[in-house]
Amino acid sequence: MKKVLFYAMTGEKMCFQHVLMNALDLHNAGCEVKIIFEGASVKLPSVLQEESNPLFGKALDAGLIAGICFACSKVMGVFEVNQAFGLPMLDDMYGHAGMKSYLAEGYEVVSM
Repeated sequence: MKKVLFYAMTGEKMCFQHVLMNALDLHNAGCEVKIIFEGASVKLPSVLQEESNPLFGKALDAGLIAGICFACSKVMGVFEVNQAFGLPMLDDMYGHAGMKSYLAEGYEVVSM
């Protein structure tokens, strides 16, 4: 089974929509998929939740969201909001969400 990690960096909602569409499409095809919010994308979970974004809801329900970057959430002023989601706050790489463990597990990393 193919494993894909989407490492989302951009804070543009339209760009992240494509992360969600691709992640769900691959998941539905039988791939093991994870999404990490890193960089400016850490501002998006609350936006997507507020608008009841159906793709975000499906990704949450499917367990595709691996977590949100701890350090970027702090720097971007959204730590408390993101922490309230109950998703893991990832800090394994100098306070940021690292890729190393996913690469070790055989994931292909796609950064968008």
